[in-house]
Amino acid sequence: MPRTPLVAVLAALLLTSACAGSPDPGGPQPAPAPPAGSTAVGSASVGSASVGSASVGELSGIDVVFLSTMVGHSERTLQIVRSSRDRVRDDALRTLAAAIEATEVDELVAMRGWLPTTGPGASAAAHHHEGHGDDAALDRLRNAPAPDVDRVLREVLADHQRSAADLARAQVGVGRNERVRDLARRIEQSRTAEVELLGGTP
Repeated sequence: MPRTPLVAVLAALLLTSACAGSPDPGGPQPAPAPPAGSTAVGSASVGSASVGSASVGELSGIDVVFLSTMVGHSERTLQIVRSSRDRVRDDALRTLAAAIEATEVDELVAMRGWLPTTGPGASAAAHHHEGHGDDAALDRLRNAPAPDVDRVLREVLADHQRSAADLARAQVGVGRNERVRDLARRIEQSRTAEVELLGGTP
């Protein structure tokens, strides 16, 4: 299945931002501390590696764009797997979808904790947080007849995770914050592996 137009636009934005420098007038923004009483961010993990927010350091505009984009993308992933959770017939596919859900829930906690909540960076985060995912693909999955659910889920999820790998790959090449780039590397690797397990082409 072809890459979504959103991915092409955002990848171009990441590359353009790298060439032009930080789009934030105030310069790089520090990531906020975890909310009071919260321990989830510090223990969130991608695969077997910690992605806690305590020492993420300063974020450039391009890092904020990537994180906020991936937040929206992961939220759509959760919609996809949860909308079909009770209809999947293949045990291996059900297990894979559950693993994808658990991984992206953890990633979401970490990425939200890293994003700035005030200043120019917060405005960028709010802007790029919207408009993620293909509503038509999600509707197609929700409306799929029972015998077709597994096939449609594989197709929709493979295309969606391939898009995440594309975005992460672009960030690895142009990102400024090393911890965010490390997260992007892990996202690229995990999403590429998931696409292969779903029977798609990475």
